[in-house]
Amino acid sequence: MMRFLALALVALCAALAARAEPYDAGHARVELISERQVALPGETIYLALDKTLDPNWHVYWRNAGDAGLPPEIFWEEGPLGESTSGDQFVWPLPELLPVVENEIMDYGYSEALTLPFEVTIPEDAVGSVRFVGEADYLICDDICIPETAPVSLTIFIGETQEPNVAHAEKIAAALASAPVPFEGESAAVVDGDALALHLVPADAATLDGNAIRFFPYNNEIFHARAQTQSVGERGARLALPYDPRETLGETLDGVIAITAPDGTRTGYIVRAAITDTPLAGTTGRAFTPAAPGGGVNLILLAGLALLGGLVLNLMPCVLPVLTIKAMGMVSAASKGEDTALREHGIWYTAGVMISFAALAAAFVALRSVGEFWALGSLLQYPVVVAVLALAAFLLGLWLLGVFEAGGSLQNLGSSFAGRSGAIGAFATGALAATAGAPCVGPFVGASLGAVLERPAPEVFFIYLMLGFGMALPFLILSFVPGLAGYLPRPGAWMERVKQFFAFPMFLSAAALLFVLGDQAGTGAVAWLVMGAALLAFGIWLVKIAGGRLRPMGLALGALAILGGFALPIATAKTLDPSQTGSTAYAAKYETEPWSPQRVADLTAEGRGVFVDFTATWCMICQANKRTTLTQPDVLAAMDAANITFLVADFTNKDPAIAEELQLRGRPGVPMYLLYAPGAADPVLMPQTLSPALMKREIAAAVGD
Repeated sequence: MMRFLALALVALCAALAARAEPYDAGHARVELISERQVALPGETIYLALDKTLDPNWHVYWRNAGDAGLPPEIFWEEGPLGESTSGDQFVWPLPELLPVVENEIMDYGYSEALTLPFEVTIPEDAVGSVRFVGEADYLICDDICIPETAPVSLTIFIGETQEPNVAHAEKIAAALASAPVPFEGESAAVVDGDALALHLVPADAATLDGNAIRFFPYNNEIFHARAQTQSVGERGARLALPYDPRETLGETLDGVIAITAPDGTRTGYIVRAAITDTPLAGTTGRAFTPAAPGGGVNLILLAGLALLGGLVLNLMPCVLPVLTIKAMGMVSAASKGEDTALREHGIWYTAGVMISFAALAAAFVALRSVGEFWALGSLLQYPVVVAVLALAAFLLGLWLLGVFEAGGSLQNLGSSFAGRSGAIGAFATGALAATAGAPCVGPFVGASLGAVLERPAPEVFFIYLMLGFGMALPFLILSFVPGLAGYLPRPGAWMERVKQFFAFPMFLSAAALLFVLGDQAGTGAVAWLVMGAALLAFGIWLVKIAGGRLRPMGLALGALAILGGFALPIATAKTLDPSQTGSTAYAAKYETEPWSPQRVADLTAEGRGVFVDFTATWCMICQANKRTTLTQPDVLAAMDAANITFLVADFTNKDPAIAEELQLRGRPGVPMYLLYAPGAADPVLMPQTLSPALMKREIAAAVGD
């Protein structure tokens, strides 16, 4: 009977203890809880410091970051010594708590926090074990307040365990959300101004497509700076801006938070040896995290791509090619050839779509091996620039009618007479797409930039929508009854318009010569001009060939034409393309070449930075340069605001520039970044600039 009464008394006391109210410390309700109501002597159980916070208030992680203090319990009674703090708690995965943008970053928790910790019941415990202490912590909103909460708990000792179900569930949930040890290889390597954390997981799916954030246990890194992630075939590399004044130990310790595209977060404890040898297979393409919830809606991106394709038709690099197409449609419409008109539209659309599909395939293929394919990347190769310059020159000669006099050249293609309409329309579509590809016009950058990290089918879909938008006006004109009636009648004006557009083609060839000179030097330009002269000579020979000398004239003309292409191509391959246009550009406009290190140095000095990501072959870049970036009032505004003008020249391939473009979610140049004085992160500016826009953004950056 006495035994029964003793057990009943223990159960009653435990129940009364379980009903104790949390202590209201001011901005948080604090309680010491246990997973047991009744425990066994000698067993190890979990207690927890449990807090419910007022809205908008937060407390701190074990490393509070740039400011703050983590919670701690100071014991007055019980078997836990003087205090419980630091790694004695099991810490849930923390949140980022930005305080001052790019300057102060803290780590902690909002709404609620449950901090479990282990305690071993003494072997000789009888009746109960009493825990009495005081929880100290800093709690912050717009202001920070140190709070103190008295905590106490009685664990009764019995012959059988008895859980506290509600508290046990809360503690179990906190333990389940805590980071677990990282399985795989890790290493930390000092790399310039960054401490590079290399991660190779045992399970590749751990990092695949996910964003990584490192939370350090100590203060080796700048907490508020961006952590740049790149992805390799085996793992990932995380560049952590660090403070060289901090003494590095033997390991870099902390937690990595892995965030999936749907926003799910998982934590892993990392203890990376600091070494001089990075792990293989962790570097490659830059990683741009998808927005939680799957990022921008694919249908919205498709709409933007469609609009971008429509706008491409108005670009100066495309308009002359479209004029050729329009002439063919005017001719077909005037003859009432509805079938021919529809075929024009279909074949032209096919040429555009297949060309954009090829661009998508190139992007996906290069992305798979860690390369970045920007719009206009083909123009980074001097050989391609030389071929396009000659093609523009040849097309200009045709528009002038040079090929039509005498008719011999036309006879060379007589075997294709039955298919010339389809082939011509297809070729025009392909040429228009090739001419338009380097143009990152309105809507194009947004749609293509948003799919840099998306699966290959989505990349193809967006590229094809861009091509479809470009082809859509001609497709509608070909198929909608009655619209063809609005086309003008053919006449002598067509020949004049055709001849007029020869001169934009010659100007295009001249612009490409400028690009080639920037890439491979004046020697390459000279050889290309000689190749163009040889090409024209070959056309002339073909035209005049007649009588008994006709076979020889055709053969010599064909050789001259081939030589006209081969000579500059072979030369462009052998010339050194290492001298890019960035140095000349910088000297002429009093700018400096861009590098991530130079940006870091300038911002550390408290200076502002403007970066022009440009290329000689980018027409929008050149237009912005001449209308805005070289204007005295704009340059004076930069100087007054203590802003340094840097140029990132992408005329030739540059892995650092490609990585920065991809990091910012841009598919190509132009890209403009404006760093406020001393700021670590920039403002991404529009692709089309004006002096008024520049002066307004500069004023905003310096707070005027």
